[in-house]
Amino acid sequence: MPHHPQYGIEGQQAPEWDVARWFNLPQGEQGLSLRDVAHRVVYLYCFQSWCPGCHHHGFPTLLKVREQFADDPNVVFVAIQTVFEGFDVNTFERAQEVAQQYGLEIPFGHDPGPDGHRSLVMQRYHTAGTPWTVLIDRHGRVQFNDFRADAAEMARMIQDA
Repeated sequence: MPHHPQYGIEGQQAPEWDVARWFNLPQGEQGLSLRDVAHRVVYLYCFQSWCPGCHHHGFPTLLKVREQFADDPNVVFVAIQTVFEGFDVNTFERAQEVAQQYGLEIPFGHDPGPDGHRSLVMQRYHTAGTPWTVLIDRHGRVQFNDFRADAAEMARMIQDA
């Protein structure tokens, strides 16, 4: 798998997301932070609703990996729409439609950035667009942070994390 060293923060402590808008959260919850998922493996999927690669590769990979770990309480799947373009199309409502389209009942966040120009998650994790996958281990360290994730490799990394 190609690795892009100028992107990502592999090996570093995962920064907080600070995403204000969420849906598909546990009852009574208003948001989700890294503190809420501490000591668990986190599969973080960054997407935009209009991104062809997200629908062609990213979501199918997420679905395959999630299916393998759906009953494991020590693995958490989170999707965040990390908007950096097409702000009028990649909306909160469109993210909700995408979640329904894939039947994903995992936490979804919407991050257009604090200034509405670039996602804060993108900035903090040094992502280079979408789709983008981040794997955070039980100690809060980023183990994978790259454009193209392979389902079998992600499953192996989750087991090793």
